[in-house]
Amino acid sequence: MVTRTKRAGEDRLIKKYPNRRLYDTQTSTYVTLSDIKGLVMANEVFKVIDAKTDEDLTRNILLQIILEEEAGGAPVFSSQMLSQIIRFYGNSMQGLMGNYLEKTMQSFVDIHNKLGDQTKGLGAGSTPEAWSQMMNLQNPLMQGLMGNYMEQSKDLFVKMQEQLQSSQNLFGNFPFTPQPTKSEKE
Repeated sequence: MVTRTKRAGEDRLIKKYPNRRLYDTQTSTYVTLSDIKGLVMANEVFKVIDAKTDEDLTRNILLQIILEEEAGGAPVFSSQMLSQIIRFYGNSMQGLMGNYLEKTMQSFVDIHNKLGDQTKGLGAGSTPEAWSQMMNLQNPLMQGLMGNYMEQSKDLFVKMQEQLQSSQNLFGNFPFTPQPTKSEKE
């Protein structure tokens, strides 16, 4: 089997064929959604394209993985949360909502990484099992910390909305008078 090496700065390329199979061009093998999830978990940068049209299908594949994960056990998204997200589609705030969710998720990842860094020096205590046990013991504390963080995020978002609403008349208060049109001059 010939393995294509990835060039520096180049995303790993996965091609999706009409038979719904996924082909990893780097390893010259067919892969599954589970393999793609493994790439995500390993922080591997990749791109999934349609083999015929070159259309970028990466988001679709990631959404499929999320759907499988949500159906497979303890879901991350509640029905209420999913309904709220759906309501933002087509709304004037859709772009802002996506940006807000992305930044909030990044903050959550940063907090998680910081906690992970702080436990690295604990030796055997930093295994995933030990981390899980610690989280279970500290669950009320962690829920409180995350609850406070989310409440602060919500407050900031509400303040931003209020500022946007108060600035709706932003252009109406400029100290200039509109120039008369040609028909008004005559």
